[in-house]
Amino acid sequence: MSPQSHAQGCCERRPRSFRGTGSVWARTMCGIAGIVSLRGESIVPPVLKRMTDRIAHRGPDGEGHYFDGPVGLGHRRLAVIDLSAAGHQPMASENGDVVVTYNGEIYNFQTLRVELEAHDHRFHSQTDSEVVVHAYEQWGRSCVDRFNGMFAFAVWDRSHQRLWLVRDRYGIKPLYWYCDDQVFIFASEIKAILEHPRVSARVCYPALNEYFSFQNIFSDLTLFEGVRLLQPGHTITLDLAQGGTPQQTLYWDYAYAAGHTTTASPADWTDQVRQAIVTAVHRQLVSDVSVGAYLSGGIDSGSITSVAARQLKRLTTFTAGFDLSSASGLELGFDERSRAESLSNLLKTEHYEVVLHAGDMEWVLPELIWHLEDLRVGQCYPNYYVARLAGKFVKVVLSGAGGDELFGGYPWRYYRGLNSNGRGDYYTRYYRFWQRLITETDKPRFFTRDTRRRVNGVEAFDVFRAVFDGWTEPLETNADYVRASLYFELKTFLHGLLVVEDKLSMAHGLETRLPFLDNDLVDLALRVPVELKLSNLADASRLDENLIGKRWRVELETTEGKIILRHALKELLPGSITDRTKQGFSAPDGSWFRGESIDYINRLLRDPKARIFDYVERDFVGGVLDQHCSGRVNRRLLIWSLLSFEWWCRRFLG
Repeated sequence: MSPQSHAQGCCERRPRSFRGTGSVWARTMCGIAGIVSLRGESIVPPVLKRMTDRIAHRGPDGEGHYFDGPVGLGHRRLAVIDLSAAGHQPMASENGDVVVTYNGEIYNFQTLRVELEAHDHRFHSQTDSEVVVHAYEQWGRSCVDRFNGMFAFAVWDRSHQRLWLVRDRYGIKPLYWYCDDQVFIFASEIKAILEHPRVSARVCYPALNEYFSFQNIFSDLTLFEGVRLLQPGHTITLDLAQGGTPQQTLYWDYAYAAGHTTTASPADWTDQVRQAIVTAVHRQLVSDVSVGAYLSGGIDSGSITSVAARQLKRLTTFTAGFDLSSASGLELGFDERSRAESLSNLLKTEHYEVVLHAGDMEWVLPELIWHLEDLRVGQCYPNYYVARLAGKFVKVVLSGAGGDELFGGYPWRYYRGLNSNGRGDYYTRYYRFWQRLITETDKPRFFTRDTRRRVNGVEAFDVFRAVFDGWTEPLETNADYVRASLYFELKTFLHGLLVVEDKLSMAHGLETRLPFLDNDLVDLALRVPVELKLSNLADASRLDENLIGKRWRVELETTEGKIILRHALKELLPGSITDRTKQGFSAPDGSWFRGESIDYINRLLRDPKARIFDYVERDFVGGVLDQHCSGRVNRRLLIWSLLSFEWWCRRFLG
């Protein structure tokens, strides 16, 4: 049966030269979806159309569909300039044997194109998606090893009757999938998969257990039963000629060089890090649309903005701030607007800010949870608002995500594993720290009897421990324990942040680029000795774990983390930025949840008819709210997760 292509649009456009370099660029941030019938039945076009319609916000300007008997591929387009047929997706090779639906940016696609042209490949567009097509033709599935970028794509190989799904190394772009005995389905977002009649929205209890243990999901599960998230650095091969069973393969993982010996001096390492950051930013600045940057006043976003501002004539920057009139204690330092404004003035950027108040969470939660769908990590509604602000001015925004996880920005976390007595002791101690919401001791009182029955036999510790399956280095010294902690956080905490960032930016038609997650910069960061990231391990190991306020003292009164990064950026940023203490991006919810937001929280979480009480106990939730309101314990993380899960139940379970 010959394939049919209904390509009504895609994310490609004709690029222009950039700053006289002759570089060209085609923008491809979109949404993808697909269906494979495992019984050989032809795909019904209206079903795939409903799937791509559901994620139209990822590409509101057009769509494309491809059908080849039991295979259907869909694409949503975010058009900017080029509306010609040259860049339409799904995109096929000249002979029609290779068809790709693609979402992402491959920053080295021009270099790869030159190499492919030397192998006699002919190009008909200026797009990176066409590079994926020809790269697969030339190198097969090993082509992914050559890609430097963020991407999620599917390749239908007609000659071999094989579907191949790929997600980038770090998990910047999401890709979800579902499989039963009749059908295999994939999409950029879960809500598209739910449009298929074979899939219904039901709670996945093991995933619920993970979420309320870690405020994250470490495995490939999602809160939707049967729907999985393709893990970073993984591919799935679906070979119809061999029965169509999905086969997952790991093609890349973070590899720390524990025994790495080097003659490089600290100054040499510093120079390498600085140059790698500059190169990464330049590589990701290539664009034919307006580019902006998030600017918090810290060293990660500040370094990226500094490099970008030197390259672009006029860079637009964005900050979210908070009304602190009812905040107290440490939360009084949560508003970074003044620091961001000072840095903007120094770098001569066009700066915009949004100020958030307690009531802003209430208004945005239903829409935010609909876009987020895959609940992960902590309070993210400020990110939604700042992405909405940026989307009003630019199509591309640079983010500093990844700097902390690569260069050791959370020293108080790594200290939890220091002086462990071997591998088992380290796992136990670090696991206790990462039980961010509900401990194993409290779960019998937190989950309902039915929920406990459904998660019986699934231990959160086993999920935690499995993250280290790819860790092949020793676990004997404090430096080993720090490297292992960094590895863990790159694969879990950073991954959760990336999933959230994609959903919230794409909700506003905004592309987020992450220079710290450039392949060359990541590879370099993994080789940097621990002693150049955290230079005071000996003193840190003597800190008393029972000392009241120890974590906050480490976090706010030292510049212990990211030592080499601070030195590397001294030529790019003033000392007032490189020497300042670490501060996260968080609203003063501890105070707001006891003050202005308490009526809203009580309406949702004390309502006997709240949907969450099908899964968790009312008395336990009431006790959590009482604890927080009394000021005895700050339970803002758990309260946020309960609010999120309540709205998740309302939006997706009917």
